[in-house]
Amino acid sequence: MDYTKQRIGFKIKKTLRYIYLYGVRRTFVKVKGQYHVKKHYDTFPKMPSPLKSGGHVGVIGCGNFAFSNIAYYLKKNYGRIIRASMDTDIHRAASIFEKYGLFYYTDNAEKIISDDAIDLVYVASNHASHAEYAIEALHAGKNVHIEKPHVVSEDQLERLCDAMQKSDAQVNLGFNRPSSVIGRAIKASIDSQTGAAMYNWFIAGHEISPDNWYFNAEEGGRVLGNLCHWTDFILQLVAPENRYPITINPTRGDQSDCDIAVTYSFGDGTIAAITFSAKGHTFEGVRERFAAHRGNVLISMDDFKRLVVENVDKKTVVSPLFRDHGHEENIIKSYEMVKSDTEGKTGCSVDYVWQTGNLFLKTKKALDLNQKIVLTEVDNPYR
Repeated sequence: MDYTKQRIGFKIKKTLRYIYLYGVRRTFVKVKGQYHVKKHYDTFPKMPSPLKSGGHVGVIGCGNFAFSNIAYYLKKNYGRIIRASMDTDIHRAASIFEKYGLFYYTDNAEKIISDDAIDLVYVASNHASHAEYAIEALHAGKNVHIEKPHVVSEDQLERLCDAMQKSDAQVNLGFNRPSSVIGRAIKASIDSQTGAAMYNWFIAGHEISPDNWYFNAEEGGRVLGNLCHWTDFILQLVAPENRYPITINPTRGDQSDCDIAVTYSFGDGTIAAITFSAKGHTFEGVRERFAAHRGNVLISMDDFKRLVVENVDKKTVVSPLFRDHGHEENIIKSYEMVKSDTEGKTGCSVDYVWQTGNLFLKTKKALDLNQKIVLTEVDNPYR
């Protein structure tokens, strides 16, 4: 839904609801992000000539997410460290340049990748290009934050992992939910128990028009664009030594990536279910509920706003003041992994990058074919 075209009463109600959910400052930048993606310059903002020194971060892909999350949180936490923005739509690159005080903007990714002053690149472009830009950056010796999904094909997954193995640079993936306060609390509670677990996610996704670029064949649809968030979270809840074999069982209607259910059976007996509903507009954004049971721990979570953990006679409630999906923590994690004064800085392992990518790619395949798929540990060439 294009919020900028709605009646004034709707806009006011939406803004007030988001202030309650996210606070004034976050709501303001979210509103600005809606107008950013439609920005059109008659006269582009001037860049300094000659180019000034300063900044060491590049942003490739300047959509709403880059504007309201990546650039926002980097500026908030570290000041003016973004050197350049790039987008194939030069208006969007210019808008981020102007809003966040960057040093230059461009519609040519090679300019950022070849810039010796840049040592960290955040990739938040269209999904099919994520891996391609990341591979180029790794070949140039640059550290990379790759927004989800990091790949859209098995070929990309293999080439990305190979590039990681050949490079000394670090990689972090844009799966933000495990980095949130509630995500970390869920993981700690689950890890405190032993034995098989039961996990259940219900997600009501954003309404997306049929002509949205998400549905272009090369972009991977909603399974790769959305469902990968929850396949990754579940994978991270199962210890690596207990994961395989993983059996994927799809349930779907006429469409393979809307109104779907997928169940997973893991090697240790853990069973997980993801139900993704995409029917109409959700006024408060993506809605999600999570339930889990392992050992003596029973968990329920609503919209990353409220978590209840019960352990026999003990009941713990985690409820941040504002809804927190972990975007800030994950964006900071990528920056901290390359700071020269950070001890023990590490990004994601090649093994993990392959495992989580392979899981959502095979989930898409299972839904496309409407048939069960079994993943085994021996399938992983990077274990």
